[in-house]
Amino acid sequence: MSELIKQLSQGLIVSCQALEDEPLYGADIMAAMALAAQQGGARAIRANSPEDIAMIKKKCSLPVIGLYKKSYPDCPVYITPTMAEVDAVVRSGADIVALDATMLERPDGVTAEQLIAAVRDRFPGMPILADVSTYDEGVHAMELGVELVSTTLSGYTPYSRQQDGPDLELVEKLANLKRTPVIAEGKIWTPQECVRCFGAGAYAVVVGTAITRPREITKRFLDQIDTERIRILRSG
Repeated sequence: MSELIKQLSQGLIVSCQALEDEPLYGADIMAAMALAAQQGGARAIRANSPEDIAMIKKKCSLPVIGLYKKSYPDCPVYITPTMAEVDAVVRSGADIVALDATMLERPDGVTAEQLIAAVRDRFPGMPILADVSTYDEGVHAMELGVELVSTTLSGYTPYSRQQDGPDLELVEKLANLKRTPVIAEGKIWTPQECVRCFGAGAYAVVVGTAITRPREITKRFLDQIDTERIRILRSG
């Protein structure tokens, strides 16, 4: 296992991403967010788009897991869906490239297996993180020789488990194979949930929205406040 992968062991990876309609959108802001995460003790950063990746690499010394979200017509795959996005991620300076490794159809008809083979051919030695949504997809990605498997897309494909919190069962089943380091990601909101992910065998944990998206954090606070107020009124 490479020193880069070892650096992630039992660590927190912070996903620094913002949508175009969010106030914090922009490479400079995401780089500042990444630096703050580094100062707080994060082991790595997960970042979207060549612009954000390049700026974060300038401002932050942590390794960057890079991806490029790109929507194509009539295509459900959007996390680094083709080699064009892989090229952009790698050339922007990412240390690890993350890509969708689900069974969903890609815009160019290329399978996850073919895309991973193409990455190996064009960028030998570039670590690949496979974002999956089910156990079978995770096993398949491991068989293809990726360096990391992440549960990122559990609940985001129509056939995967739909639940409010992290998919601890998927983390545990994949980790128990003891083949490829498993990253827990998706719907993780609290330190307690992070601990449960590690308890399930996660090699590292990615937290994004709960740390880096104030608009969504505010909405969640207000929803919970309203829920608690209603509970108190009904009990009184």
